[in-house]
Amino acid sequence: MVKRPDRDHFLLKERFKLESEVFDKQTLMLLSSLMSKGTINNMDYPISTGKEANVFRATTPSGSLLAVKIYKIETTHFMNRKEYMIGDPRFKKFRRNERDLVNAFAQKEFKNLQICEEAGVHAPKPLLQVKNILVMEFLGEEGLPYTPLNTLGPESIDQLKSILTDLRKMYKAGLVHADISEYNVLVGPVPYLIDFGQGVVLSHPNSEKYLERDVRNILNYFSRYGFEIEINKALRYVKGEEKKI
Repeated sequence: MVKRPDRDHFLLKERFKLESEVFDKQTLMLLSSLMSKGTINNMDYPISTGKEANVFRATTPSGSLLAVKIYKIETTHFMNRKEYMIGDPRFKKFRRNERDLVNAFAQKEFKNLQICEEAGVHAPKPLLQVKNILVMEFLGEEGLPYTPLNTLGPESIDQLKSILTDLRKMYKAGLVHADISEYNVLVGPVPYLIDFGQGVVLSHPNSEKYLERDVRNILNYFSRYGFEIEINKALRYVKGEEKKI
């Protein structure tokens, strides 16, 4: 039993070498700890890879599926995203070195997903966050993850209305996504919003600017496929100033 964390650490290290990803010692030990506690039984395969984080499908000891997002410690990209942290009253006291900034982004996404869950937004349910690791609900069917919107393309204006309705629910709950695009929407029975690390509360000085950018980005994408809603009407709807879209 004493050797379990070291064994899991070795297995994880070998797996990540094969996947050509670089994980520091702390991250590997955190994953080993999650395995030892029975939160995760196996890290199956990467769902998505990015400059700032990778998302993996994982399996629990009971066989259910999870999504595990690992924010990368050794990256300079977070230093360019401090604008989303500075001004957020929830993170006034975080230290501004690179490691603490990465951990704060993971915590920020977890808190934002908690707000979304309470507001009824179509987004992954947050389950656990420890330092730079975020464990979430797996979004998919028959063991396969839902496909991003940018890969499939939109099918109807109802998808756009669903996204705007979720943005409306978030706004009413005091949250702005701040990174909405076709890359951060998964297509399931309904569109699901993902990647909430940049999300800000309404008291953030740039929240309204980010909201308009979110709405404009998604409207512009759908308009390329002939599904159009006027920007001012969409913004009024999202802000609760109009009842219907």
